[in-house]
Amino acid sequence: QVQLVESGGGLVQAGGSLRLSCAASEHTFGSYPMGWFRQAPGKAREFVGGINWSGSDTHYADSVNGRFTISRDGAKNTVFLQMNSLKPEDTASYYCAVATKTYSTKVYSRDYEYDYWGQGTRVTVSS
Repeated sequence: QVQLVESGGGLVQAGGSLRLSCAASEHTFGSYPMGWFRQAPGKAREFVGGINWSGSDTHYADSVNGRFTISRDGAKNTVFLQMNSLKPEDTASYYCAVATKTYSTKVYSRDYEYDYWGQGTRVTVSS
């Protein structure tokens, strides 16, 4: 079973940046697509962005496109979410997830397509 641990959340002013990390417990992580989701208080969980197994393709939600970047380091079993130009509406708990679809070139955007989830890291953007 894959275990995921997010880190890097915190409090930042609007316009600032944060870099989230998601470390996986298994070396097989490198063969799976990954995704980032977020959930604000009182709102449904929403897709932020995803990356395929090789890192050759990424997709983003319209709300973050051009501001957020996903990357992965297979050697370190880690996926990153670089968040720039943060806005108060980006305030949420951020979760990484893995889709255990070995060597899939697709990027998945639906939460039911993911099999394992991290515990989340809180991001607060002040105005």
